[in-house]
Amino acid sequence: MTDPPDRVRLDKWLWAARFYKTRSLAAQAIEAGQARAGGERVKPAHPVRVGEQLTVRKHGLVWTVAVLAVSDRRGAGADAALLYREFEESAALRLQAIAERKAAMAAAPRFPGRPTKRDRRKLEDFLDEP
Repeated sequence: MTDPPDRVRLDKWLWAARFYKTRSLAAQAIEAGQARAGGERVKPAHPVRVGEQLTVRKHGLVWTVAVLAVSDRRGAGADAALLYREFEESAALRLQAIAERKAAMAAAPRFPGRPTKRDRRKLEDFLDEP
């Protein structure tokens, strides 16, 4: 069996760590500046090493992680979680953003658009009550 690599391409590591579903999506995110190494924009071929700090933006959420291990193979989710450690501040901010999104969704109208015939009948029944 071969020894694990000491460095891996950033796009391959993001794919192996399950931040992105495919390597091409990871490469597109890196090119767009959504994934950064040490706060700097890098290319998809940037070598990721143990101890490096990465910032990943995806769907408006931000992960700031420290690389604990490198892998060029995609495995189970439990194995992928062992490749990095998320900073506590990052996790707190991400959970707060998720809570804000849920609150905004709860405040949004539940049935946008034109009422159905059934809704109209319910409204008429409600208004006709004494």
